[in-house]
Amino acid sequence: MAEVQNEARRIGEVIRKARVVQRRSQKDVAAALGYHQSKVSRLEGGRGTEDIRMLREIAQVLDIPPPHLGLAAASDARPADPETEDMHRRTFLAAGIAALATPTTSRAAHQDLVRSLLPGAVHAPSESAPDIQNLRDQVAGVRRLFCTCDYAQLEGTLPDLIGQLRQAISDAPGSSDLSGLLATAYQTSASLLLKQSDQGNAWLAVGRAMAEAERSGNPVVLASSVRVHAHALARDSHTTQAVTLVRHTADQLTGSYDQRSPKYLGALGLLLLRGVTAASSGGDRAATQDFLTEAHEVARYVALDSSDAWANFSPTNVSLHALSAAVAFGDAGVALETARPLMRRHIPVPERRAALWIEAARAYSQQGRLADGYQALRIAESCAAQDVRRPAVREMVADMAARDRRRTLPDLHRFSRQLGVPA
Repeated sequence: MAEVQNEARRIGEVIRKARVVQRRSQKDVAAALGYHQSKVSRLEGGRGTEDIRMLREIAQVLDIPPPHLGLAAASDARPADPETEDMHRRTFLAAGIAALATPTTSRAAHQDLVRSLLPGAVHAPSESAPDIQNLRDQVAGVRRLFCTCDYAQLEGTLPDLIGQLRQAISDAPGSSDLSGLLATAYQTSASLLLKQSDQGNAWLAVGRAMAEAERSGNPVVLASSVRVHAHALARDSHTTQAVTLVRHTADQLTGSYDQRSPKYLGALGLLLLRGVTAASSGGDRAATQDFLTEAHEVARYVALDSSDAWANFSPTNVSLHALSAAVAFGDAGVALETARPLMRRHIPVPERRAALWIEAARAYSQQGRLADGYQALRIAESCAAQDVRRPAVREMVADMAARDRRRTLPDLHRFSRQLGVPA
């Protein structure tokens, strides 16, 4: 592990020196890459260097010979072949990923979930197949596990549920209701895998969700599947495509809100909020505001913050996405102004409560208020401990601890070590 860390620091220093020699700022390099400045800062600090695609991009922007970053020479590379990188680089990548693995879920459970997404024969259950109402209750149960951030139990529950649903469809082919339930199970799997930063397998779940949603013919289910599809696109930095996908789908669903069911409005609202996330990640302020305005309009017809609001869409969730968008744009002051009234509001869903405090922590961090950021993270942990232990949040904690060079915040460093990501 020490060798991996030393290699990461060496790569970060190579990137920093190349940038300084060219007299370019981190912001300038980040803009050329299409990322936020913090991404370059993390790379120069030796964090995130296991991302080979990112290293190749920054090598091109800064004119760094690929071997200097532990990559195969460009002339030797074969993009379609995963063996293009040398053995040392692949070993480093594997070790880096292992170091970031979330400790709250077991490897065996994760493998079971991935296997349940693969094509193949359906294994008949040992007992009689449950009726459709029982399956509906189980699907609602996994959605609750996601909203309460009980990711370990969720990961252990999904494979069996997916197996039951596939068996039920095998016994009753053409059932639109069963296809809709299976699509929701796949959507939940994709969302969980994205929380775990497992983009590759998330795409597998997204494909499954889209296929079953189309078979169901249900616009609510289809909108929800498009939402996770757009999420996966945005996480892979394809923000323009994500925005286009959301815009195209939402245009077919908007209007006549007073005549729509709560589920319909919830699915449409969450789809628009995914557009907010994608557009703000891509730096598109106009599209972000358009999606927020539409989401506010839909939220007028949804029960205010009801704990059983379908799929967790509500006026408060719209405000939370406005907060996240402000953070994405680097408008920390605006973000904290947006967050303050939410901090005094009752938010019934633990995942959303945690999101509020995590985004507040990001805003505090942007302002250099590391102590306030740390306190916000501890509040988030009290709301949903497993959510704070996902890779994206752990990376933020490590970044905050690294910036406290004089170690004036021992509790922050202790927290970083507890999460397994010391600065």
